[in-house]
Amino acid sequence: MQIRLLGEVSFAEMRQALFEALNEIEDEFAIRYSRGAVLFINPTDGCDENVVARNRVGRVVTRVTKKGPYRSAADEYCP
Repeated sequence: MQIRLLGEVSFAEMRQALFEALNEIEDEFAIRYSRGAVLFINPTDGCDENVVARNRVGRVVTRVTKKGPYRSAADEYCP
């Protein structure tokens, strides 16, 4: 399943749009779980000019991987 956001938006606006899209998917299609997700972003400077993400030592960053939020053992139980 794909969610697309069009146009230049701030991260706050993107966060809200993703939240609304996920809520819509959950409510309208009764989907409650996912094995993971990939989000591609096209960083800009707010004036529609591309920017390159760099770490503290100046290396280009192309990927950020997270395991997700902490889940308690009770959350792992699947009836």
